[in-house]
Order: sequence, then C-alpha cells, then structure tokens
Amino acid sequence: MVGNLERGQYHLKIEKAELEDDGPYECQVGQSESSRAIISHTVWINVQIPPSKPYFELESSEPWVEGKTYGVKCITPDAKPEAVIRLFKDGVELTDAESFTMAGSKDKLHDTHATIELKVFGSDNGKELVCRAKNPALPSFLETSVVMDVYFPPWPPVIRGLDNEGLVKRGTLLSLTCVSQGGNPLATLHWTKNGEVLSTSWEVDTKLQKASSRLNLLVKPHDNQAELRCESVNQVSTQPLFDSRKITVFFEPEKVKVLGSFEAKEGDEVTLCCYTSSSNPPVQIRWWLGFRELNNHTFNVSEGDHGGKTTMSNLTHLVSREENGLPLICEAFNKGTRFSKTNATNLVVFYPPQKVWLDTPPQDLPLRSGTTVRLICYSSGGSPKGIITWYKDGKALPDYPKQLPSDKGVSKELVRILEPSDNRATYRCDATNKAEKVLSATVNLLVQFPAVRVTITVKQKELHRGQNISLDCLTGSSNPQATIFWSVGPTRVKGVDQPPRNSTFGGVAVRSTLWLHLSSKHHGQRVTCQAYTSLLSEGINTFYELNVLYPPEFSSDQPQNIEVVEHDAAILPLLVSANPADMSCSWLYRKEVLHKERDPRYHFTDTDFEIWNVTRRDSGVYTVVCTNQIGSENTTITLDVLYSPGVKIEVSPVYVDVGETADLLCVADANPIMDTDMFSWTWLGEGELENMGEQSQDKATGLLTIQGVTRSHAGRYRCTADNSISPPASVEVQLVVRFKPELRKGAPWTKVASRGDGTREADIICQGEGVPKIDFSWTKNGVPMDFTNPRYQEKTIREGSLYTSTVTVVNVSAALDYAVFICTAHNSLGEDTLTIELLSTNHPDPPSELSLVSFTHDSVTLQWIPGFDGGLDQRFRVRYRWTGSLSLLYVDVFPPTANIFTVTGLSSSTKYNFSVNALNSIGESSYADNNTVLTVTTAESEGGVQVDDGLDTKAEVSVLSLYQTVTLAVVGGALLLALNWLGCFLCLRWKKKWVQTVSKKSVSDGKTSEGDGSTLSTGSSSSRYQVSELVNPAAQRTLLIDNGSEPDNSIYESYAGETSHYYYPCSDYRPSLYSPLEEQDGQHYRLEPIDHEYEDVKDWGLGHYLFSTSVTKPPSQFGPRPPEQIKDWRSQPPIYQQGSGRDMSTLHRSSRRMEPFLEQRPKKNDYDLPFELRGELV
Repeated sequence: MVGNLERGQYHLKIEKAELEDDGPYECQVGQSESSRAIISHTVWINVQIPPSKPYFELESSEPWVEGKTYGVKCITPDAKPEAVIRLFKDGVELTDAESFTMAGSKDKLHDTHATIELKVFGSDNGKELVCRAKNPALPSFLETSVVMDVYFPPWPPVIRGLDNEGLVKRGTLLSLTCVSQGGNPLATLHWTKNGEVLSTSWEVDTKLQKASSRLNLLVKPHDNQAELRCESVNQVSTQPLFDSRKITVFFEPEKVKVLGSFEAKEGDEVTLCCYTSSSNPPVQIRWWLGFRELNNHTFNVSEGDHGGKTTMSNLTHLVSREENGLPLICEAFNKGTRFSKTNATNLVVFYPPQKVWLDTPPQDLPLRSGTTVRLICYSSGGSPKGIITWYKDGKALPDYPKQLPSDKGVSKELVRILEPSDNRATYRCDATNKAEKVLSATVNLLVQFPAVRVTITVKQKELHRGQNISLDCLTGSSNPQATIFWSVGPTRVKGVDQPPRNSTFGGVAVRSTLWLHLSSKHHGQRVTCQAYTSLLSEGINTFYELNVLYPPEFSSDQPQNIEVVEHDAAILPLLVSANPADMSCSWLYRKEVLHKERDPRYHFTDTDFEIWNVTRRDSGVYTVVCTNQIGSENTTITLDVLYSPGVKIEVSPVYVDVGETADLLCVADANPIMDTDMFSWTWLGEGELENMGEQSQDKATGLLTIQGVTRSHAGRYRCTADNSISPPASVEVQLVVRFKPELRKGAPWTKVASRGDGTREADIICQGEGVPKIDFSWTKNGVPMDFTNPRYQEKTIREGSLYTSTVTVVNVSAALDYAVFICTAHNSLGEDTLTIELLSTNHPDPPSELSLVSFTHDSVTLQWIPGFDGGLDQRFRVRYRWTGSLSLLYVDVFPPTANIFTVTGLSSSTKYNFSVNALNSIGESSYADNNTVLTVTTAESEGGVQVDDGLDTKAEVSVLSLYQTVTLAVVGGALLLALNWLGCFLCLRWKKKWVQTVSKKSVSDGKTSEGDGSTLSTGSSSSRYQVSELVNPAAQRTLLIDNGSEPDNSIYESYAGETSHYYYPCSDYRPSLYSPLEEQDGQHYRLEPIDHEYEDVKDWGLGHYLFSTSVTKPPSQFGPRPPEQIKDWRSQPPIYQQGSGRDMSTLHRSSRRMEPFLEQRPKKNDYDLPFELRGELV
C-alpha cells in the first residue's frame, strides 16, 4: 500500500499485474473509537493477456495434390480478450474463413480458431499461407506462416538430337536428350526401344524446373525401323506422357560367302554360288578369275534380316591346267554407298605325277634284326603333288612319317627297325594324286635275327611239394641257329638239347628238356629258358612260374606280442602262406571262436584281425588256425592293451582344522603304471597359493600332504594322472578348513549414522567368515536384543563361508536408538565380537594410509583408504604444495567417491607435499594419517616448457638476466604486499561494523535458542538439523544467515573470531579453474593459474574465486552485506573490478549461464521451517 498515512490515504499499488490480479477489489476500514467499519465501492481490474504465437493445423501433413480441397485451421491460444485472426494466401486475404473461440489453458483465457477450405492449383505451389492474430493487449499482429507444397503433373516430354527422317548409319553413337518441363515433383523419365526399357536414369534441374534424360545408343543393324520412346510421369500423373521417334539404319552386309568346290580335274567344270547377308540398301555381285571378269553367272535379290535385302549369284566355269592357282573372286558392291567387299579362293586344277624312284641299301647286304634302315621314295610333277604310299609284301604300311614337299615334287622316308619278317620281304612305293594315276618302285632286303620266340611246356597238370617234373623249351625261327640256356630263379641249371630243324622267315628252330624235384620254396619261382645267338650276341627268353601246392605255413616274421592303446584299433597281423591261397583262418580267444556276430568291433581280413575301439578287457592270448585243401596249421599272439588313467578320490570333502596336516589321496587305474611323475596336483581357487604342500606317489596312488593348513588352503584341488596315454584323467577334491568366526572390522563396519527424527531406517551390518556354520547374537547397550519388537528386524544371509547379519532399525529415534550394538558370531570352534555405534549424521572421519601409486614429470597418482562417511555421501579433497611455494593448492577428487586420484599440471623435477581429507554436507575431516604429508618428487621433463596464462593463450618464455629477474620480483612483491595489507584493513573494518549492525537487529527481532546462547535469525526457513535431532557442538555454534527472500539459502557463519568463514552447500559449490587465495603467516598470496585446473568444472558459477592484480577482492556473491542488499542478491549481476583474471565479456557470459540454474532451484515448503517460525493464515 502507498499513500499519506497522516491523511488516512491507503492506496493499493499492483506492480507487474498478472492474470490472477483480474477481478473486483474493495477497501475495508475497521471500526475505531469514533467510527464504525466501512467498505468502499467495488473496483474491477481487467487484466489483458496477449495471445501466444498462432500456429497452423493442416488437414494433411503430406504434400497437397492439384485440384483437391484441403482444410486449414489457424489457432491462437491463451488470449484475453480473445484474438482476431486474419488469413492470407500469397499476400491476398482470405475473407471466407470462419472463426470461433474455445476455452484456453487457464481460466479467463480464450483460444481463437479460424478455419477455411482451400482448393489448390499447381500455381499455388511454393506460395505462403499466413495467419495473423491480434487483441488489444498487443501493439501489432502476431504472425505465423506455412509454405504450400502442391503436387501437379509435368508437361509432355520432347526428344532432341534426331532429324525428322531418322536416318543413321550402323556403328553411329546416337546421343538423344529427352526433356520434360514443369511438374511437382519433377518428372521421372525412362527410355524404351520397341517396348524394351533402355534407361531409367534422369536428372532434374530445380532452378529451371525441368527433368532431362540422355540416351547414348550405339546403332546396330537390328535397330533398323526401331521406335525410340521417352516417357515422363510423376506421383500425380494419371498416365505417362511420351514422345517417340522411328530410326532407319543404313548397314552393309556383314559377310560375303561362296559355296561350292574350287577343285576340279583338268577339263572338268566348277559350279559356285556367292551370296551376301542382309544389307540396307541391297548390293550387287560380280565374279573375277585372276584379273579377268567372268560373265557366265545369274543374279537375284530377296528379303533379309532387320528389314534389309540379301543378294545371290551362281557361276559355272570349265577349268584348264593353266588356271591352277589363280584366285577366283566374288565381289559384293553398292555404287550409292561406295561399299565393296570380296571373298577370294584360289582355283585348284588336278593332273598326275611324272616320275617315281627309290633310295635304299643294296639288296645283297646282310642287315641285323633291330637295325634301323631308311627307305626313301621320290615323286616329281603333278597337281597336286603326288601322294606316296609304302607297301610290304603287298600290305600298306602306316602313313608315318608324313611326306616332305619340294619345288618339283615330294618325298617320303620309311624308317624301319628290321624284324625277322623283313628277311627277303618286298617293299613297294606307289605315287598318285587326285588325278587318279599310279606310278610304283620296289626293293628286297637280307636280314639276320635271333629266335623269334621261346616257349616252355610241362607235362604234369598239378605240381605238389616233393614231386619230380620235366620242362621242355622250344625256340622259334632264327638266322643263324640259337643255343638254349636254363635257370631256376637266380640259379643257372643245365638241360638236355635236341637236334635243330628248319623254320619260318628262312631260319631254324631248336629244343631242350629240364628235370626238377619240387619243394614249397619253389612255389612262385620262375624257370627261365634263354635262346642265345652268338653271331649276333643277342638272345631271347621266357619263363614258367611254378605253382607248387602245399598246406598253410606261418612266416618266421609272425609277431607273438602286440601292444595297443585303448580305444584305438588293435591289428593282429597274419603272416601265413599256402597254395592254394584260398584258405580259412579262425581266431580263438579263451578257447572260444571269434566271429563278427559275437562283437561288431571284430573285423577279419586275409592279412590281419582288427579289433576296433579296443578295451582293456580285450587283453590276452589269441590263437589263429589256418586251413586249406592241402592241410592246416596254428599259432598264438598275446595282446596287451594300454589305457589312459582313471582316477578317484578316496575321501571328499576332507575336513581339517587350521594348523593341522591334510592328506589328499588320489587312486588311479591305468596301464602302464609309471614309477614316478604320474600324478600332479592343481589349486583351483582364486589367485596363487604359495605353499601347495608335498606331492608323492605310491604305485597307483597319488598323495598331496599339506603341513600346517591355513585358511588360504581351503578350496578345491584337482588331481591329474598322466601315464603318457591321452587323455590324462582328473578328479577334484574339496578341502574344508574349519576355523572360528572372524568378523569384518575397521571404520566402515564400526559406525552407522542416521537421522534420529523417527522417519529414517538404519541398517547395522555384521559380516564375517567361519566354518562350520556361524550363528549371530546381538546386544544393545549390553542387553540382548528382542527381535519380536517390530522396530528391530534381523536377517542373515550366507554366501559360502561368508555370513552377513543385518539388523534393521525402523524409525530411528535419537533418544532410543543412538546406542552401542555388539554383534557376536560363534560356532563350535569359537566366537568373535564387533562393537557398532549408531550415531547421528556428522562430518566424516579422516582417510588413512595415504600412499603413492605412480608419478610422471607432470602428474602424481595417490591412493588412500576412506574413513567413516558420517552417514552422508562424502567426497575427498587433495591439498598440495611445492618446496618454496607460499600457498597451498586444493583439488576436489573426481569422481567424488574415488580413493585413487591423479593430480596433473605439475612441474617436472619438483618436490611436492600431498595430503587428503574428506568432506560431506555437514563438514570436513582432518587430514589423513594425523595430518601427515606425503612427499613426492616428480620425474624429469620429456620436452620443452610452455606457459599457460589461464585464458587458453600461449606465450613464449623470454629469457631475462638474473639482475632483471631479482629486481622485478622485489618491486612486484613489495607493491603486492602493500596493496594486500591495505585491502585487508579496509575490508575488515567495514565487515566488523556490518556484523555489529546485523547482530543488534537479530537480537532485537529474533528468539534465543537453547544451548550455548547462539541466535537464530527469524527469517531462517531451513537447516541441516531437525528440531528433534541431536546436533553436534560444532553445528550448534553456527548461525543461519537469512536473506529475507530466498528460503533455500544455507550459508553458515561462525562468530568464533573476528574473521568470518563461509560454508557453502555442496549443491551450490562449484570450484573454479583457478586455485583460491590462501592466507599463510598472516599474508595473502595469489596462486598461479597455470599450477592446476579442476577437472570436473566446466562453467563459472556459485562459489567461484575471481582474481585481479589488486589485493582487494571483488565483491563476493556470498560475502557479508546489509540485509536489504542480501534480499536482492540473485537479481543483480556480480560486479568485477577492472583488470580481473578474466575479461568482462567472459564474466558476463558466466553470469548468464548462472541464471537458469538459479531459476530452477526447488521451492521450499513451509513445513521445512522450524515449528516456531511456521506462519499461520489469519
């Protein structure tokens, strides 16, 4: 309200009126001592709301088709009063639109709808529909638009690139273009030839609104009178549009062919036919013999292929010897197209040879059988040249080799390897040709040869062991006489010779007889008879193979012992011979006859006995008995089956107490049994076992002895037996080590934190290992717990030897449940206890065992063990400095809960001191290991040095002299120190004055809380501690500074000293890319921005530190200020001094990025305030 109170003026002023302000208003005055209560007249406030941006709703989201009608609706939402809508098409208003209103998204708001039915045409494509809306709250129209996409058919296509007559020659590359204008979408084109598709490719030009397709056609004869057609169509065409052309192709005949024979005897006639393939236009034919034209021929033309004509001519001519070899030519020509093509073949005229003679050895010269002789026959003259044929005693000889031509005739050589039959034989040479006249010449030869054949005859039909037999050897004709020699196998023997006699080919034959006493060794041996001619030093032989009948006999190489691996095939060889070889052999095992039907694994052949997939049961002595028609015999074979081990465990599982001796036994069944190294033991647990125990072997038993068993020995072991027969066998045994319960202990297990306001649950977990089974018991403050009480629930889970007992406390009460719980785990071997405290949420405990993992020239990786998190999510912060630095650097660990972190951006060959602590939303812990620091020296640098100015710019490091460096350092340090002290002095004076003002106002307006006398501001709306929750003393000494307008602000200020410390909630704290200013030894030092970058920060926001060259800090968004300034701190952008670490544009961008974050923070509810600060509606 505004106005003059002394005059009784109470005016109502409404700023930034909203829709909720629309309605009637009355001014009411209460009753006083001198007047009664009065009410003013009603005043109405009409709040006008401009409409939201209009939008179109189209009947179809697909492109429109020419000639159809479509519904268009424009909607302008949420206006007061309702908006007026006007529709335009291509700038012309559509006056037949209908408008109506509907209720808006809120009360008193209206949506205006304007609808119209549009019939679209091809000319509407690309035109714009515009909707404009306005009401009294708007100074101008709101406008939205949509571009119409209308489909319409293209124009008919046009073919370009062919004249009107369509005349082309064969082989021409015809290039035609088909163009179709207009259409939406542009037309698709394709080419056909006589209905057959040639091309379906085209291209479009959206700028010229046309589609075109190029057809490249290599013209061939079959294209004559073909119709080329180009069709165009698009999505809305009712039928394809087309343009077509017919082409006429000029082509010559592809071939000229002559039929008939070009060969004839002297004085005969030749008849020939010449014809051409189809051509357009037709051709003519004429004949030539040499250079003379022949006119004795006929000529005719007929229909040909591809619309062309074929031409044919017949010729008859009487030949003479002088025309032999002249070319006979058929010429096809066309004077109009200047085409000419010929087919020429030489004319052949036949006449006989003139003379024949021989070149041979003299007829009375003796020639040896096997000698190669050459008989040559010559023939001269004739057309064609003569064909020579050799004959022996009137019988034609094979035509090989071929005859050889010469200038005046031919010759043919007959190469013969002389045979006995060539002795006194007549060789004749005949020469003839196609003239069919024969000329001849003859010769006779004298040949010496050994016996042409040797034969052996035996009088006895069957030969038996111990029998005496006679063999006769008879030779064939030989020239001169031959001598007979005998041999049995490799042994020469002597026979009885008979007188010679005359034989064939003019030679003589001889005979000889041999006597033998037979044995089984003679079977299969050859008896050889050789007829030898000493004059020729040459002989011929034959043999007779003895077939001696005898009973079966086993070889001396027959094996008596066979070894085989189990499951392989056992082969028992049978080395036996007999004649006749048709014998039967039977196998016996344990006096029983073996046969295929007894066991399908048995396989019998003539040379062996096979047992497939042999087993150890097949071992033993096998007897084989063989019989033929002469007699029988037997022998024995011993089979030894080797098999891979089979193992078993005598006792499993094996139970043993800690410290005792465990014996694990493994028994194998194998053949062979190896004396040593047959057994091996393997640990199957996780990791490596340092002491596997002692392994030993006693024949077929393997033993693993473990002395002084520990818990690490518990688990499964594998015993493997290997006797070199695959596969090795394995068996597993379980070793169970019994031990008393051992509970998990340490910081995470000894404390549990939960809010004690009766709204939370707390899980108290006790976990341990033990064998045999563990049982749990619980006490609270020394009293056994009663789990029938619904507030306490206990659940035990077992995973192997790991047992977990969880006690759930429902609705944790600080008064009832903040206590000491003792978990006792016990089994038959003993028990273990764990004390667990249930506490209020608090700051975390410090980490422990800070250690170095690795380091490089510019980074160090640290590791630590987290402490108790205080019941809240904790994070970690690393603090470090280097030797000679005047300040400390801090870096937040990311991810926040990680316990391994790498600090980067360090200098090479530099000694650093590191420490780490934990933080949660309540506070922070001390540093790890009682504030112990870890000292690390980085490695040497691997490259050059670059300097980063903090704004992503790089500068080269200039080299200064030692004197210049020292001077600049001293002057700059002195100036910085002076400005720093001055800024601190002014800031502390102003801050002290402001704190006193705020304290007085707070004490006069607020309420004093119980505890240590701290004052709680009346404007506070939230706190980290509820009223019923136990608050630690450190938290009780903090005051919540309220800004009067932001109930979610939670900045704590401590009044322990002159200086103020601020704690920002984790949701607001976002560290900057620079390290903060720190105070050490009473001095403020600025940390170089190149020293470190926070890895998890991307933008500037709340809690950032900004630096300038001045010691005076820029105004902080969270710094102390009067309440009237705190009230509007979010709405005012931060002010930064000139020369700060970032330029002004960067800071403004940072501020703008912060605004959406501030607007989205959740709004606090009234019930989040302490009870005494909650308001009441009157």
